[in-house]
Amino acid sequence: YPANPILTPKDWPYKASAVFNPGAVRFNGNILLLVRVEDREGFSHLTKVQSKDGKTNWEISPEPTLKPEIEKGEEVFGIEDPRIVWVEERQEYIITYVSFFTEVTGEPPGICLATTKDFKTFKRLGRRLLPPNKDASLFPKSFQGKYALIHRPIVDGRADIWVSFSPDLIHFGNHRVLIPARHRSWDCHRVGLGVPPIETSEGWLIIYHGVRVTASGSLYRVGLALLDLEDLRVIRRSREWIFGPEEEYEKVGDVDGIVFPCGAVVDNDEVFIYYGAADSVVGLAIGKLSEILEYLKKGPSC
Repeated sequence: YPANPILTPKDWPYKASAVFNPGAVRFNGNILLLVRVEDREGFSHLTKVQSKDGKTNWEISPEPTLKPEIEKGEEVFGIEDPRIVWVEERQEYIITYVSFFTEVTGEPPGICLATTKDFKTFKRLGRRLLPPNKDASLFPKSFQGKYALIHRPIVDGRADIWVSFSPDLIHFGNHRVLIPARHRSWDCHRVGLGVPPIETSEGWLIIYHGVRVTASGSLYRVGLALLDLEDLRVIRRSREWIFGPEEEYEKVGDVDGIVFPCGAVVDNDEVFIYYGAADSVVGLAIGKLSEILEYLKKGPSC
């Protein structure tokens, strides 16, 4: 989007050090973002912003929308990186986000769930799965009566994308690796989910980030995968990255060289992808769903 970045700390109605990594959803005729806001102590919370066109004239909540709850062990570093899905069978939005396990040595990151119908009141479902874990989202529908959660645990030093299943959003099992990091590739050191899974006629579109550690630090870029609609096996996966830090606001910031999508809104064939740039500001990338799927089907894949 040529007018990027669309949101910066200067836009905020209260003091903010950085605004980035927003979840996104269409709500009441608007595009609604839950933006990760890092305060000047270095702790994060989530703030609601809304826009009719999803590009301009953002209405920013004058105070935090979702703050960490000390009694739930979320006070260390706050809460981060939301993904939002509307779950039709429950008639509510479910938000996954990262918080930190204060009772565990090193306060590692873990996954929390919360539900809402109006983005005014929220019900916390608590922390799910063992830490360390990040980059999580539910699928917006169940599979044979079970919810499916994509997440990124650290297992034996590896950082791959996994999927797990649950009958009740409390107990998760049938864990398996979904998308592994690839040796020597652009996504060789870590992979993690970007935006929530997007259902298409061709399969579930997965937009994910991959990390390669370079001599000057970690470089975050974006790739694609397509999953079978029923069994969630990988049908196609792009060999190449398709979106990476190129603009100055993506290359230079609190953490250089990062594009980190957390939210997407699809209108007919148009896809709005909202991403954090250099852990400092919010950017928007716009694409055609048909072109993305065509690239996945015919482009370099493995």
